Amino acid sequence: MSAIWQLTGLFIAAFTAATLLPGGSEAVLIGLAALSTHSIWVLLAVASVGNTLGSVVNYFLGRLALHYQDRKWFPISRHDLTKAQGWFSRWGHWSMLLAWAPIIGDPLTFAAGVMRMHFGLFLTLVAISKTVRYIVILGLFKLLWL
Repeated sequence: MSAIWQLTGLFIAAFTAATLLPGGSEAVLIGLAALSTHSIWVLLAVASVGNTLGSVVNYFLGRLALHYQDRKWFPISRHDLTKAQGWFSRWGHWSMLLAWAPIIGDPLTFAAGVMRMHFGLFLTLVAISKTVRYIVILGLFKLLWL
């Protein structure tokens, strides 16, 4: 498989893993770290950018969802939305450091959009979160592989 297709596959796996779609990118990252000729730094950059951009999609879907909050079918009541906004005002920004976490990370990035978190802060915290997770994964891989 050519080098560009390997990186494209990693990017797609990382991107989709960060959206509300099910998926994981860790196996692809570890597989490429073990079998490809790409440097760890290139793999880290591609996975981190892809995963962060997937979270950006969640963020903008959350922002779009607010346009429908007055509809009967909208799943969150006005009272619950106000309550959630209060919680998010207190803890929400820092919760983006958990954007890497399985199960809760994707909904957190969606909630950040719903709560209209400042995009620059969102992007910074999510990028840190995603990159640190991949650094840990690659670090453990290197430690155990050698």
